[in-house]
Amino acid sequence: MADYRIAKIALDEDTILWRNADIEQERRVAIYDLIEENTFKPLRGVEAGRHGPYDLRLAVQDGRLAMAIASAGEDEPFETLVLGLARFRRPIREYFAICDSYYQAIRKATPAEIETIDMARRAIHNDAADLLLERLEGKVETDHPTARRLFTLICVLHIKG
Repeated sequence: MADYRIAKIALDEDTILWRNADIEQERRVAIYDLIEENTFKPLRGVEAGRHGPYDLRLAVQDGRLAMAIASAGEDEPFETLVLGLARFRRPIREYFAICDSYYQAIRKATPAEIETIDMARRAIHNDAADLLLERLEGKVETDHPTARRLFTLICVLHIKG
């Protein structure tokens, strides 16, 4: 029976140079939510008889996102998707900026100000998820919530300190 979902996700820890407590919390929540509920169907893998669930490892190599996909519990990936990240530079930069504003606002702003910043943060996040869905088209079938969580993890991989 097919089980098109991510069962385990790992980030290339060598890629992550630095993260603060807020970012670490975002990472933990994104991974938890992703494992709890996601849709992930690597099309070439399915054609080759790999029906999931899947283990996914994310890394940034030479300015590209590498998504190593393995059948759950297997060490060796059956496929590694490589996506150029040039189109994600601006959304990542905007997302970091708005998150920074959001974390500062939580500490000292009014509830209305926090809500306004959070709405802007969600809009940037949604747009970036749409871009990721576009980039995965024809490679991986997934849904918007899964793409949002994956984008959060892509951002974590870009933290330079």
